[in-house]
Amino acid sequence: MRGELRLFVDQFGNHFTAKSIRELRTKVPGRCSKMYVDRKNGTTVHIGYVIGQHWLTMFAPVELPAGFSN
Repeated sequence: MRGELRLFVDQFGNHFTAKSIRELRTKVPGRCSKMYVDRKNGTTVHIGYVIGQHWLTMFAPVELPAGFSN
């Protein structure tokens, strides 16, 4: 996370913001482990954390140059 503000959304729709895992764990108590998902292309990616009873998906801000199109 390296000091950037991130948004975390759990399975209940609760929103948490944090700049570090330490800060996130103060807001959501419990044991912490990484959460992964398998993609269709066969790769596995880290998408968030499981802390206690909360499955937190991490969202990072994305900046694209003006005029960018897919």
